[in-house]
Amino acid sequence: MNLGKIFKNAFLVIIFGLIVTACATKKSVTTKTDTSTTTKATETKKADPIEKLDALMQGDVYIGSDTVGELASGVPDRVFFATNETILTTASRETLRKQAAWLRQNSDVTVVVEGHADERGTREYNLALGERRANAAKDYLMTYGVSSDRIKVLSYGKERPVDSGSNPLSWSKNRRSVTVKAN
Repeated sequence: MNLGKIFKNAFLVIIFGLIVTACATKKSVTTKTDTSTTTKATETKKADPIEKLDALMQGDVYIGSDTVGELASGVPDRVFFATNETILTTASRETLRKQAAWLRQNSDVTVVVEGHADERGTREYNLALGERRANAAKDYLMTYGVSSDRIKVLSYGKERPVDSGSNPLSWSKNRRSVTVKAN
């Protein structure tokens, strides 16, 4: 009787394994033309929404460019942050270096660095987080030679989302700091 249960369970495991393996294989499609027959392998895979997210996000930081404007020609106007973070990513630092170089060449321009947050959290928390993000960008610009007198900081918190969706991609687009010309 014990031996019967073992064989039954082993049989079920083998059947389950075959089903899972069959779902992960490629199908071979044969098409006939006038002169020859060709075989083409096609994957039985649908467009995965997670793969789309991975292409636009690194961790939970937005790396796409569809919401990015320009402070000047070839100089992006915004940097993105991780959830509840004010730490600048490598891409953010590169963007801010470009902004600093442009601001050093255009010494008559003053800017406002706007800090933004996603919709999660209280209004007060997000206003404070937006201010910390804007100050992180300001401090980095000052490190590269831009006078603090030329940079103002303003936090909008969650009040001005660039994407009004309520999903990880939308949230990542809204966690940002935007440098805007003030004059």
